[in-house]
Amino acid sequence: MKVFLADRSVDKPAEEHELFHFTKKFVGVTSSDEFMTIDEWVSGSIHDAHSDLLLQMDIEGYEYETILGMSDELSSRFRIIVAEFHMLDQLWNLPFYRVASRAFEKILQSHVCVHIHPNNCCGVSRVKGLSIPSVAEFTFVRKDRNLNRAYANCFPHPLDVDNTSNTHVGLPDWWRRMP
Repeated sequence: MKVFLADRSVDKPAEEHELFHFTKKFVGVTSSDEFMTIDEWVSGSIHDAHSDLLLQMDIEGYEYETILGMSDELSSRFRIIVAEFHMLDQLWNLPFYRVASRAFEKILQSHVCVHIHPNNCCGVSRVKGLSIPSVAEFTFVRKDRNLNRAYANCFPHPLDVDNTSNTHVGLPDWWRRMP
């Protein structure tokens, strides 16, 4: 599988491989010497305009604007999206909530969330009796590929592993409640 990587903060990937294609730019909502949009990146990297793609995104807070700036056509090409969402502790802040909720709404138009793993790098915020991890990794599967609609009932999931040696951060119970 060809792997396309982008990161302006490093000169090259941590490992070299013939299938790795690296671009020294950040992915965001604008185009400049430092940034490119995700649509520009994909169209300049992948010449088959109809192939399914997998997106893994950890872009330190730029994920919200990147998702909002992504075309619906490109979003629907991602069979799987794995994204680390930062600043979740700011969901109590109305301006941030508006941006973040729109980004999640956009993803959920074409995808379903199949896994959430709190990252234990930055702790938990508690407001009005509710706790929320500051950073969490979400996995979304495109709706036409979500064939297993069973819900996990073992938490943490056996595949969940802490990111750091910091105190474990579990997914709060209220995140798992079925309506």
